[in-house]
Amino acid sequence: MEARLAAAEETRARIVAAAREMLGAPGGIGAFTVDAVAGAAGVARMTVYNRFGSKTGLIEAVFDSLAIVRTGVPRLVAALALTDPAETLAEFVRTFAGVWQEDRLVVRRLQGLAALDPEFAQVWHAREARRRGGMREIATRVAAARPVPPALDIEAVTAALYAILSPEAFDAMAGETRTYEEVAPLVLQLARRALGLEAGSEPVSLATPARGVT
Repeated sequence: MEARLAAAEETRARIVAAAREMLGAPGGIGAFTVDAVAGAAGVARMTVYNRFGSKTGLIEAVFDSLAIVRTGVPRLVAALALTDPAETLAEFVRTFAGVWQEDRLVVRRLQGLAALDPEFAQVWHAREARRRGGMREIATRVAAARPVPPALDIEAVTAALYAILSPEAFDAMAGETRTYEEVAPLVLQLARRALGLEAGSEPVSLATPARGVT
């Protein structure tokens, strides 16, 4: 029984590895089919369905193999236990910079799949809702610790942090010549400005237009 379970787990891991490699290869999304993954993993098509239920189940397993789940989530949970919300924010930036960078191309491809596949889009957005929840927790804690007005617009700050710490934002700021770790200080500065933590900055708000905007 133990040998059978080990063999089944090895097969599952091989299929996920083949799917990840295919997503990162030239052709990416266009070449990503259950038949192609099965062939790359050296298993029958039905084996993929038996292990994952559907193509969406396979893609979800690929997502769960990313660094954001394997190492990022434990680090983010630990960061939320820090007493200083500013330090929590800094650790969030460091964590996202590392995990998004590790799986940079695969994350891009998974985002593309989410844009094309409504079923997987539900999976992607459910996972992203958890990341937004972390941003809301930081905004709420900063608001609670804020000694003087203006009060934080929790919804506006949450939305801003969610965008600033997204893989798309890291990717846009890094371009093709920098790593996410190299642009992490800029990401942190923007996030601190959104929270009004930088000297001379005011927190973002949906109620008040930005300076110079009418």
